Amino acid sequence: MYFCRSKSLVMAIINIETATAVCSVALFEKGKVVFEKVSSDGPYHASLLGVFVEEAVKESECRGLTINAVAVSSGPGSYTGLRIGVSMVKGLCFGWDVPLLSIPTLDIMASKVAKQIRDKGLPESLLCAMIDARRMEVYAAIYDQSLRKIRDTGADIVTEETYVSFLEKQKIYFFGSGAAKCKDVIRSSNAMFIDDIHPLASDMAALSERAFEEKRFENTAYFEPFYLKDFIATVAKNKVSGG
Repeated sequence: MYFCRSKSLVMAIINIETATAVCSVALFEKGKVVFEKVSSDGPYHASLLGVFVEEAVKESECRGLTINAVAVSSGPGSYTGLRIGVSMVKGLCFGWDVPLLSIPTLDIMASKVAKQIRDKGLPESLLCAMIDARRMEVYAAIYDQSLRKIRDTGADIVTEETYVSFLEKQKIYFFGSGAAKCKDVIRSSNAMFIDDIHPLASDMAALSERAFEEKRFENTAYFEPFYLKDFIATVAKNKVSGG
């Protein structure tokens, strides 16, 4: 049951994340999470997302918040999950006449890990965010500690040599749903793995607020998620040399 407070019309953003098996919605007031709902029970986004959004809207009304924008995790990730999330966000943006913000899914994960590294005082290293695709395939991007992309988002077939040009120079943290299956393949001493990192709506606060402040608004009618389906097969060096 909701007990509403007095209206103050403070700016807020609703953030929606459905790119993986986790479904989440978060409401931000000046960068602070004031409402969050998360389900990790499987691919039930179609039935859960509307309920989560309705609860977030009720919370915003009780707090007297004005929804100034809606942000969505834009991929790469699950085709179905991304479609569900983007369809919901488009409906909200059209209905409320507010801007649509898109936040790359791997950026959300990298931002989360960068903060963890700073908070724990760990040495700075490169960050490789990975989303599981299938078999030994992942969607991945590499960032430095300031979240500047060192390598753009790509569809990778992971072998021992896929990231060797980076691992030869410095340490890399690998994380996300695609990282677990790579532990036995990426054997460099410079490779480190962080478990249980999932993109969540609550991790989108700083990214979506910065996008709003910089007026990086999408065209609501024509916006599409970033699916990134293509994979390029790699051939091991010993196969090339005939070894």
